[in-house]
Amino acid sequence: METLIKIQGELKAPKGQFNKFGNYKYRSCEDILEAVKPLCIKYDALLTLSDDVVQVGNDIFVKATVAIKCDGSEKSVSAFAKHSTSQKGMSDSQITGSASSYARKYALNGLFCIDDTKDDDTRGKGSSLKLIWHT
Repeated sequence: METLIKIQGELKAPKGQFNKFGNYKYRSCEDILEAVKPLCIKYDALLTLSDDVVQVGNDIFVKATVAIKCDGSEKSVSAFAKHSTSQKGMSDSQITGSASSYARKYALNGLFCIDDTKDDDTRGKGSSLKLIWHT
């Protein structure tokens, strides 16, 4: 998949967000999408994102799938984020949206080989995130 390799090589998705409480910079799903859209246009690649809600045991997860169509083929990556039953100050819709955004960010990271291992929002947390590659 020559086009995907080119996009991975050219993509620069800076950490455009700042967490005042934790005093660290991070990149959001929106930051990644803003950076990758011009490359998709440049290389005539179609990027799609979708979500599903899945239950594993007693837990509910948002499964985000990011797919890219280019060069006559398609590659996709999925990531899961646990859906909390409650979050202080958030409505049910906001909780679902937050889980979706988190899962989409990590699906995008997987597809475009963005390494977030040094991000403060991923360190030291018992994350429910799980990446599953699909070809």
